[in-house]
Amino acid sequence: LPWVKVGQDYVFETPQGAASLADLFEGRGQLMVYHFMLAPGWEEGCRGCSFVSDHFDGALPHLKARDVAFAAVSCAPLADSGRVKACMCGKFNWVSSHGTSFNRDFRVSFTPEEVAAGEAEYNFGRREIKADEMPGLSVFARGADGAVYRTYSTYSRGLDLLIGLPDSEQDRTAEFKPPSAPPAVGEVTDP
Repeated sequence: LPWVKVGQDYVFETPQGAASLADLFEGRGQLMVYHFMLAPGWEEGCRGCSFVSDHFDGALPHLKARDVAFAAVSCAPLADSGRVKACMCGKFNWVSSHGTSFNRDFRVSFTPEEVAAGEAEYNFGRREIKADEMPGLSVFARGADGAVYRTYSTYSRGLDLLIGLPDSEQDRTAEFKPPSAPPAVGEVTDP
């Protein structure tokens, strides 16, 4: 798959403070971002995104063992995503892109005009949309030059494979790396 250089310096709101897209890698070579549908003012997150997110925590040790960091990103302020996450009891990293163009640039947030028209650029083509947010998954890699590159994105029905992480998702990373030492049977690994 082609590597497309990310030319913008996005800054996210995290529980630990401001973080760049590069910071979300947490020192790893790749980053998987789930675009979680939660817009400013929404009382709750998307039901489908919530269901998919229930599967993330178990995958985290496997992704980390393969040099892949993970974060969910929503355009709602961090306080809103924190409130929703607390109801879900997830331990995965969830950050806010509020105040940035990240969600628009990766075509998962839409303007009122696009929603009113009922279609927009989504899933690499002109598609029907019914809300100001849609789900997606993007994978990024650090290049030898230190830059961040988008290496993969999928949307809509392409997200069905997320239920069953990590086996289906490691195929989407640019450089699949088997763990150096697989966990012992029954060993619990803290994500």
